[in-house]
Amino acid sequence: MERMPPRKPGTLLPLEAEILTTALSLHRAGQASFHGFGLAQAIREQRDSRSLTAHGTLYKALARLEELGFLASSWEDAQAAEGRPRRRLYELTAQGIHVADRARADRAAGRVPRLAPGPA
Repeated sequence: MERMPPRKPGTLLPLEAEILTTALSLHRAGQASFHGFGLAQAIREQRDSRSLTAHGTLYKALARLEELGFLASSWEDAQAAEGRPRRRLYELTAQGIHVADRARADRAAGRVPRLAPGPA
């Protein structure tokens, strides 16, 4: 079982930062909403990896990001899900876009992605 590292106050966990920056890439490419499996595939493609993020870990991180106000979610329309189970769709909030931009800049500068501006 994959254990998440403890969170330092005011920072994002690595998977949370990866989710937000990937969601920001999707948002900027015109895809405002995404579902967990699609996000896992996008993360895998960005990592150039063959493995998907463990779904239990991914969905727990999505729930934490929603609790923090960085993501909003709703259930997919039943007609869109014809023939398969409905999916939970997520999208970045305005606050989530801001935090994702900051996380991207922090990662590019070699810093731990932060929730709020602080010393470099």
